[in-house]
Amino acid sequence: MSRIATSGEIPAATLPCAGGGHIAYRRREGGGPELLFLGGFRSDMTGTKAAALDGFAAATERAYTRFDYRGHGASSGKFEDLTVGDWIADALAVLDQATQGPLILIGSSMGAWIAIHAALARPERVAGLLTIAAAPDFTEDLIWARLTETQRERMRKDGRLLRPSDYAAEPDVLTLRLVEEGRGHLVLRAPIPIACPVRLLHGTADADVPWQRSLALLERLKSGDARLLLIENGDDRLSEPSQIEAMLAAVAELAGR
Repeated sequence: MSRIATSGEIPAATLPCAGGGHIAYRRREGGGPELLFLGGFRSDMTGTKAAALDGFAAATERAYTRFDYRGHGASSGKFEDLTVGDWIADALAVLDQATQGPLILIGSSMGAWIAIHAALARPERVAGLLTIAAAPDFTEDLIWARLTETQRERMRKDGRLLRPSDYAAEPDVLTLRLVEEGRGHLVLRAPIPIACPVRLLHGTADADVPWQRSLALLERLKSGDARLLLIENGDDRLSEPSQIEAMLAAVAELAGR
């Protein structure tokens, strides 16, 4: 495990990957249950929500870990070479090797899908789950299902498709492998046996991931303590001050149980 010097904040560390490369993460020491943040598609651990959680953890003296999937941020790898299964493996590596004790998983957008798999794989470690603009199964239902037949044929022929991004100057590179591999990790097709308390936040104005995705998730969870909070006029980012406050309130509730 090596260290990466980072000015003005907790230094990042790296976990080596079995097949080469590394996962970058930052961990703040503190009490439990520890918070573990799982970011979204093409996001990184320096974003608004990740930073707000770090401030919350510092103020409450709670342990907190955030990381970049491979192909994202400070981690190694080329984005278009990786898939959902790779990012689930990254999350489990960080959970197993960089965190301690009971965890509150906080998954944003795609990170909610990853967090669900982490909770299913390590139920003994997960004390609570918070999803933010949850996008489970997005490769199938929000990418493949929205493509025209012409776009699908182009993806089948070229193995990839470029799509303009609202969040980055460069377009998203959507690969056929991303979609096909994602089909092995779909979770909304059956009941989801997660028993811990769950809170789901979603904006009603989310054009990228409709709030009905969180409702579908709520309906499939087997938890006896799961609630959906709809945030009026909230978009996919949910990064406005009042929306960040709602996230932190949900975290405090789960951590205090």
